[in-house]
Amino acid sequence: MASAVHHRTATVNGLEVFYREAGDPQAPAVVLLHGFPTSSHMFRHLIPALADRYHVIAPDHIGFGQSAMPAVQDFPYTFDALTEVTSGLLQHLGIDRFAMYVQDYGAPIGWRLALQAPDRITAIVTQNGNAYEEGFVKPFWDDAFAYAEAPGPGTEAPMRGALTLETTRWQYVNGVADPSLVSPDNWVHDQALLDRPGNDEIQLKLFRDYPTNVDLYPQVHQYFRASQVPLLAVWGAGDEIFGPAGAEAFRQDLPDAEIHLLASGHFALESHLETIAEHIRDFLGRVLA
Repeated sequence: MASAVHHRTATVNGLEVFYREAGDPQAPAVVLLHGFPTSSHMFRHLIPALADRYHVIAPDHIGFGQSAMPAVQDFPYTFDALTEVTSGLLQHLGIDRFAMYVQDYGAPIGWRLALQAPDRITAIVTQNGNAYEEGFVKPFWDDAFAYAEAPGPGTEAPMRGALTLETTRWQYVNGVADPSLVSPDNWVHDQALLDRPGNDEIQLKLFRDYPTNVDLYPQVHQYFRASQVPLLAVWGAGDEIFGPAGAEAFRQDLPDAEIHLLASGHFALESHLETIAEHIRDFLGRVLA
């Protein structure tokens, strides 16, 4: 029988943070950190697939999903700020040590949590969550870095294009061997949240802050080398945002990293849920034993 999934909110630094929670609170904790432009909605099927063994927490970042969406003048919308709220939620919930699943934006948030307190991280699962420049695929990142370096009408236009339904759909189906496995509900759901008044400015602000994540990479690599944290990469090989070279790169600093490339794209859970869940259960079952 599947574990019940609870949908809850907590107040962190004066902001309402929505999160999904399932499993025994006494079991080892697994924190799921979502990417752009989605929310904890991306984990709606993975949570019950893990919750028989683990205490699973999946928050929505500020400005995403069901969490608070203050205006850009009322919240900094940096990856440092998103991490501070995530850390505050985990403290509120009494989560001292945890494994984490990071995807896309969830990765730089997860890396910051690890750098703040390396001993708290028991294991890492990365699904198209980058920590190396090798993973950046052109032309997406050329546009993103050009905008971050010199914000203006010319460089902003391609990034506004990243906020459209066409691009949101592309993120879900591009690189997927069988796109019919991916429900259109995904991009319709995400786009409705992206289209909220003021959310475009929030996302543009985060695009401008993205280079701070790359600046952290040397520290992240040192953390990997020093900790030899157990790491599993389950990666949509067809992703044209974070390519498979980003998965292979983890072995530069973590020689024992376990890497599985899947015939999928950026949101590989939508087409390969069972495969990914099996890899995670096998991996965590061994490294957390």
